[in-house]
Amino acid sequence: MNTTSDRLQSIPVVHALQRSGLGDDAAHWFAALAGLPGRIWLDSAIVAAGGKWGVDPSVRRGTPDALARLSRYSFLSADPVCRLVADPTDPDPWPQLKSWADRLPNTTDPTLPPFQGGLAGLIGYEAGRWLETDALGAVHQHQRVDLPTPAIDVGVYDWVIAIDHWTGKAWLISQGFQADDIQGSEIEKRDGDGALRLERARQRADAVLHRVQSYQRLSAFVAGQRTPAVLPGDRDQPAAPVSNFTGPGFRDAVREVVRRICAGDSFQVNLAQRLTLPMPADAQEIYLALRQSNPAPFAAFYDGEHYQVLSSSPEGFLQLRGGTVETRPIKGTVARTGNALTDQELASELLSSVKDRAENIMIVDLMRNDLSRVCEDESVEVTQLCQVEKYQCVQHLVSAVCGRLKSGVAAVDLLQACFPGGSVTGAPKIEAMRTIAELEPHPRGAYCGSIGYLSCGGNADFNILIRTMTATKGMLQIPVGGGITAKSDPVAEEQETWIKAQGMLNAFASGAEQTDSPPAAVEPPAPTIWDGLKLGAVNER
Repeated sequence: MNTTSDRLQSIPVVHALQRSGLGDDAAHWFAALAGLPGRIWLDSAIVAAGGKWGVDPSVRRGTPDALARLSRYSFLSADPVCRLVADPTDPDPWPQLKSWADRLPNTTDPTLPPFQGGLAGLIGYEAGRWLETDALGAVHQHQRVDLPTPAIDVGVYDWVIAIDHWTGKAWLISQGFQADDIQGSEIEKRDGDGALRLERARQRADAVLHRVQSYQRLSAFVAGQRTPAVLPGDRDQPAAPVSNFTGPGFRDAVREVVRRICAGDSFQVNLAQRLTLPMPADAQEIYLALRQSNPAPFAAFYDGEHYQVLSSSPEGFLQLRGGTVETRPIKGTVARTGNALTDQELASELLSSVKDRAENIMIVDLMRNDLSRVCEDESVEVTQLCQVEKYQCVQHLVSAVCGRLKSGVAAVDLLQACFPGGSVTGAPKIEAMRTIAELEPHPRGAYCGSIGYLSCGGNADFNILIRTMTATKGMLQIPVGGGITAKSDPVAEEQETWIKAQGMLNAFASGAEQTDSPPAAVEPPAPTIWDGLKLGAVNER
C-alpha cells in the first residue's frame, strides 16, 4: 500500500491510501486486521463487493440515487482504546455511553468521510429494556438464553480506514486519543499534551500501515492474488437450519398476534423466528461470501471476540449529518426471481398492497413521533413514502423521514429517543415489544438492534440489524421476521421469513441447489446439546 498527500503535522493524522492492484482492497484490509480485538467493518457492500471503486453515482449500474448516496462510504477499524460491554442483566450503561460520546474530541477534517474515529459497535435489541424498565422489566423472564451476546458492546476507536466509493479514494485517519481521555478527564488543550497526542496518532497510524502493508505483500504471493469471495467448494454441505418454532407453532404465534391486534392491544407487531445451524466455516469466510451473495448498503461485520455479528442489512436506522437526521424504515417485502418482467409484476403488487402500504405508513408515523421528541418543531417531514427499492434477493417498500435536532441534543439522545427502530418492533412500540417478548422463545440479541458509529465531530450512522447472522458457541443464529397486522395470513407470513433468510443461506450454499422453500419444521434442540458446543469453530482465523 502506497500513501500520498499525507497530512502528518496536525490532528487527525491522515495517510491517503492507494489501491494495491490485488482486487477488493477493503476485503484485504479486513483480513489484515484479523486477530485484533473489536474488529469492525461498516461495509457498503452493495457497491463495494465487486471491488469497483470510483464509479460515478449517475452511472452506477442503475443503482437508485438514494442507494448510491447511502452506499458511498465504508469504514474499517480494530483494537479500540477502551470498550463498554454490558449484558442485559447489568446496570443501565446508556449514561456511560453518553458520557463517553460527550468526551470525544472535535478534531475532524471536513474534506474527509464522516466517520473519523470515535465510538462504534453493537447496540443489541435488548438494550431497549433499559429505556423502558417499567413496561418491559419482567415480560422476558421465560426466554431461554442459550446463545448469549451483550446488549451493548461499543468500542472507542482512535483510528479508522475510511473509503469513498464514489471517488475511489481511501484514507487512514488517526486521532491519537487514549482511554483516559474518554473515560475520565477532559482532553487537555495545553501545547505539551497536544504534542503527545500528535505523536500517539502518528505511532498508531504507522503500526496500522505496517500491518496492512505486510499482509498485502504476503497476499501478492498467494495463488490468483485474490481474496476468496465464496466458501471453498469442497466443504461439507451445511446442516439444514433449525427454527425455534415448529411451522404450526409459528403460524399459531401469528394468529395470536392478530388476535391481540383485533382486541386493540396493537396495530402491528414484528414477529420473528430464529434459525440456527452449526458454523459451516469461519465467521470471516462466511461474511466475505455473504457480502457477495447478498450485498447491501448497511452491511457490517463486528467481532466481539466470543461472538461475531455478520449483517447484510438493507435498512438504515439513524443517520446524523450536521444536526440533520434521517431514518429509512422498511416495511413490505416481495422476492426477486431473476426475471425482470416477473420482478416488475411483483413490485407492482407490492406497491398496490393495502396491507403493506398501511404497515409502512404506521411505522412512518411512529418514527415521526420518535424524532419529534428530539427534533425542532415542524422540522420533521416525510421525504420518501412507500417507494420500491430492489436488493439482491428481495424488493422492499421503503420510506424516509428527516428532521433537525434541537439545540443541545446529541447523537446518544437521538438513539435513546428512537431505539429500537419502529420497523422491527411495531406500533405502539412498547406494547409491541411486550408481545414480542411474550411470544418469542429466545432473546433477539444483535438482531433488530443496530451497528454503527458516533464520530468525533458529531456525525453518526446506525443500521437496523435485519438480514443478520450472529456466530457464537460454534453456532450461527439467523433470525428472520416480518410485520403482523390484522390482515396477516399466517402461511404467507411464515413464507416471507424464509424468503428473507434465503439471501443469507445462499452465502454458504457451496454450489448446492438453492430453494426458497423452508425445510421441514423441527423442534429446537435440548439445552444440553447447546451447552456442550465449543467456541473453537467461531474463533479460528
